[in-house]
This record gives sequence, C-alpha cells and structure tokens, in this order.
Amino acid sequence: MSYPMPPLAPSTAAPAAAMPSAAPTLPQDDTPAEQAARAAQLVATQAVYTWTTDIPTLPGVPLATNVPKNDEPTIAWLVILIGVGLDIVRNALAVKLGGVDKGELDSPRADYEAALAECNAIEASTAKIAAEHGVHSGGNIFERMIGDVENAVAVAERDAHVALLKGYKERLEELMKVDEALGLGSKTVRSVEAYRALFATLPVPGVSYMFESDDEFARLRVQGPNCMLIAAVEGALPANFPLSAARYAAAVNGDTLAAALADGRLFLLDYKPLEVLDPGTYGTLAKYAWQPMALFAVPPGGSSLVPVAIQCGQDPAEWPIFTPSPAADKLWGWEMAKFVVEVADGNYHELFTHLARTHLVIEAFAVATHRHLAEVHPVWALLVPHFEGTLFINEAAATSLIAANGPIDHIFAGTIVSSQLAAVDARLAFDFYGKMPHADFAARGVGVDSALADYPYRDDALLVWDAIHEWARQYVDLYYAHDADVVADTELAAWAACLAGEAKIKGFGAIATRAQLAEVCAMVMFTASAQHAAVNFPQKDIMAFAPAVTGAGWQAAPNGQRGHDKAGWLAMMPPMALALEQLNVLELLGSVHYRPLGDYRSNAFPYPLWFQDPRVTGAEGPLAWFQAALQGVEAEIVARNAQRMQPYPYLQPSLIPTSINI
Repeated sequence: MSYPMPPLAPSTAAPAAAMPSAAPTLPQDDTPAEQAARAAQLVATQAVYTWTTDIPTLPGVPLATNVPKNDEPTIAWLVILIGVGLDIVRNALAVKLGGVDKGELDSPRADYEAALAECNAIEASTAKIAAEHGVHSGGNIFERMIGDVENAVAVAERDAHVALLKGYKERLEELMKVDEALGLGSKTVRSVEAYRALFATLPVPGVSYMFESDDEFARLRVQGPNCMLIAAVEGALPANFPLSAARYAAAVNGDTLAAALADGRLFLLDYKPLEVLDPGTYGTLAKYAWQPMALFAVPPGGSSLVPVAIQCGQDPAEWPIFTPSPAADKLWGWEMAKFVVEVADGNYHELFTHLARTHLVIEAFAVATHRHLAEVHPVWALLVPHFEGTLFINEAAATSLIAANGPIDHIFAGTIVSSQLAAVDARLAFDFYGKMPHADFAARGVGVDSALADYPYRDDALLVWDAIHEWARQYVDLYYAHDADVVADTELAAWAACLAGEAKIKGFGAIATRAQLAEVCAMVMFTASAQHAAVNFPQKDIMAFAPAVTGAGWQAAPNGQRGHDKAGWLAMMPPMALALEQLNVLELLGSVHYRPLGDYRSNAFPYPLWFQDPRVTGAEGPLAWFQAALQGVEAEIVARNAQRMQPYPYLQPSLIPTSINI
C-alpha cells in the first residue's frame, strides 16, 4: 500500500536553526558593532516568535501566535511517537474487533482488519525512513533512539520525510477515535475485568489489581499523577469538615484526633478550586463534577498516610462524612467516596497541575527567551533545549485535546468551556517563586521535617532539583563574575520585564543577583523536565485505567454511606468506549520518552551536541558535573525504589525528558 505525501502544515518561516556560540557574551561586554548585530537578530526573531492571548480554547493566556518551523518535531521524535501510536491503535482495533464479534458494534469486521493492514504499512514505511536517517535502537526501532546520525540526508528529503511522518501521525490519531464504537460494552456485564479487557494487546497496568485498596488510595497522594496537593492540617480541621473525635478514633486505631492535630500528623486534600467547573454531558448522558475533601493521617509511630474520612462536597449539610469500613452495608459507599476523590484528582491533575503549571507556563518562558535573549546570550543557550517541542505540542493540545469534541470534552466532567477557563485561571494564578519545590513543600507543611516521612515525589524531586540548581549556579557563574553584571544585562532585564508583564508570570520581577538568576534558571529547567515528567508519565501507568483515576462521574455521588452495592459503584465509571478513549490518549501521552535530561543536543538534523563553549563542555566544566550528578541521582532513586513498598520511577533522570515534548 502506498501513501501519498501530505503537504507540510503551514508554519511561519524562521531563520536556520541557531547553535550557541563557542564564546557566549553579555550585551554590555560587546562592541557597538556586536551590539548592533544582537539587536538585528532579535528584531528578526521577534517577527517569528509573537504573542497572542486570543487562542479560543485558552483565552487570556499568553501563547505563541504560531509554531515556527524550528519548533516543529524532529524525525527521531516522530518515529518514537508513531511506534507508540501503532501499539495503541492495534490494541484499540483488537478491542473493536471483539466488540464486532459480540454484536456490540455494527462496523464491518473488514474495516478494522484493513486498518490493521494499514498499520503494518505505516510501520514499514516509518522503519525505512528511520533507517535512512540513521535512527538506530538495536532490534526494535521504537524502543530506544540514538541521537548521533550516521547518514547525511538532504534537507529537502528530510522535509519530505517529516511531512510523511506527520501524515502517519494524523492517520493514527484518526484511528484512535472511538466515535464509531459507542456501543462497546453494551452486551457485556460491567465489571473491573471488563475494563482490564480493554488492554487487549497492551500490558494491563498493575494499578488495576490494587486500586481498590485503601493503601493504594493513600499511596497515590504521594506518588501518583498529582502529588502536589496534599497539605498538612494546621491547628484544627476546617469548619466545613466536621469529623468527630469518636469517628476519627474508630478510623485510626490507637490514635486520637487531638493527638494527631498536635503532632502535625493530619493531611488534607481540598478540591474546592474545582467549583469553577460546570457539569457537562456526553450525548444524553449527564456527567458529574465534585469538590470533595479527603482527610489522611500518619498513625502514631508510622511514616505513611492512611485514609481517614471523605466528604464528597464542600457543604457538610449536603454531604455527610464517610469513613473506611469493612461492614457490608458501608463498604461500597466508601468505595464510591474514594471514586469521587479520584475523579476530582483527575480534573485537578489534568487542568491545573499538568496543563496549566507545566505546559502553559513553559510556553511563556520559551517565547520570552526567543524574543529577548540574543542567540549569543549564555542564558539563551542554557534554556532553549528545555523548550524543544513545547510550542508544537501545546498547539496540538489547544486545537484538539482541550477543544470542543476532543478528549477532554468527552472524558472530563466539566463543560469544555468551563474546563478551558479552569486551566486559564490556574495558569494565570501560577506563582513562580511560590511553586519552587522547597517553598511549595514548606507552604503545604509537607517538607522533609514534617510528619509525612513517606513522600517519594518530594524526596526524589528535591534530589533532582538540587542537581539542576547546582548546574545552573555553576553555569551562571561562568558568565557573570559579579551581581553587578546581572543588573547591567539589558537583555536579561528585558526578558524579566516581559515575563512579569505580557507573559503574565505571577510573582516574577527584576533579577538582581547571580544567586537569583541561577534559581530562576533552575526553576525553568526543573518545570520543563522533572516536574512535567512527574505529572505526565503516571498517566500511562495509573490514569490509562479508567476505574483507578478518571475525569468524570457518570452517576450521582451517594448522600449516605449505607445501602450501596458493587453495581452502583461500577455505574459511576465511564462507558466502555470512553474508557477506551481515555486509555488511548493517556497511554500515548505517558509513553513518549525523548532525549533525557542532561543530553543536550540541537533539534536541527543531524542533532549535534548543543553546547559549544569549552568552559561548559570541558572535563572539569559544569556540564560534566551535571551529567555525573544525574548518574548519582539515578543510582540513589534506584536504591530508594528497592526499599519502597512500590517503586516511584518518574523522577529517575534517565526517564525525565529534557523538555515538554508530549
């Protein structure tokens, strides 16, 4: 089967991809002629990287007007993406064929068999392109990419191959859709096993066998997709969460509410920010959005959280408190309450923690950096690799993922407009300095000295943060001998003013010292790499299985704990077709690992090493230090995971991409 080459997507022209100078300079140190050249280059770049706040799906958020050609994906990235996409599509087609055989779907079996043949042709063509570009990975081209390219392929041929791969990407995205499969599951008894069966050819996530346990429910608060909300209770429980001392003591053996409060051993999830969501519908089906509160405790002498109580809404007069119970008449009410929390967590994660606080924040820094730092500026060289793919992937999210009739619209609880505005509000409220790891943990009362000893995200994040921060400090000190050099840097001042002004980064301002500049650079790099990895990759292992974490409830939450059954709990879960759509999207987002942290390369074919300054790249330079430090962090996290009840791999440096490219 042959495939016509689709035309290149329209994009704004850009100068040839730049590489850092072998001797980056600050503007105040240049000659007048060099300063004029810097200014001319910035004028040209500013014509390419332009701001808009009028993207319809994210109104008011400063974003790039378009995706310049230099920010389009590489062949290596497209090959990885297509490999993952093929696995997902083949799984989905197997599920749909099963639906045909059960009489649930009316589509002819031959249609799905033809699509499987199409997948084989796409795989063969992609493999041929990868081979021509020297993309090697042992026996399977989709498992690992080696960046050194052996074969010099003409630029024109490279562009043709990119266009062809983009066409394959779009075709696979089309094949992932479930519009024709809405009858899926209609003749199958709803069960956890039926949701597992959606992983027909893909590995079944381990969470599918553990998510019902209270221990797993608590574990996800500290090493799941959204580990950034749990906060210590200070002084007293909130007035609108009236848990009695007797009910607390019954839930936590050998403990009292007063002692737990005094010892700082209580921790709360409060989803009040989700009140901005208006409940949506899918066809004729109502969806439910909740703003629960969930209390956890570290028992006396313990280190890990246990669940204590859940209130499925903010008003205790409307929503009574549920507590763990093995009693037959209370068990399924408790499971329903946990599901309410996971739906809220799915919305908070996807709209706030993931989209707003990583993708959209980093786009602001990407555009500001290109507009205000010349390509000979050392901070430009440090930060630009951390923006690779971000403008492209964000445009895809804005035009398809969070658009009307897209996956967020289908899977998540709010109307698409209210979901969009929730993400907008979260992005504009993002406090740059307040969200730095040490400050954030301290503000939530969950620092390393808190009663919450078992917090894998915190402990691993701080390891990675310390390595990134020291890399930034050493790098900054190479180019800025004194704090006065920071103050005199006119490009840096314009960059900071842009971020505080038109880019709308809350809390940002002038940068006055080398230490502050290093901290700022570290935060940008950490957010683009480690923080995104921590919220992105658990999507595959945990959120792809809809009963564990999903975006909407499909039955009303219970207003009392007694008298519920397993069938009622299962009825709150999404229809099978939407569970398959959730699987498709989150398996894709959580599977693309491209260019790990510390591997700095140009995104221009043939992807040469990025840094050119021997002071940076030398054996005693900061880059070598950083790469060695990352190896040490990797070893430390691997050792920690060997001792943990369950491993937390998402902040191992080898699994952290340098940039937000998926």
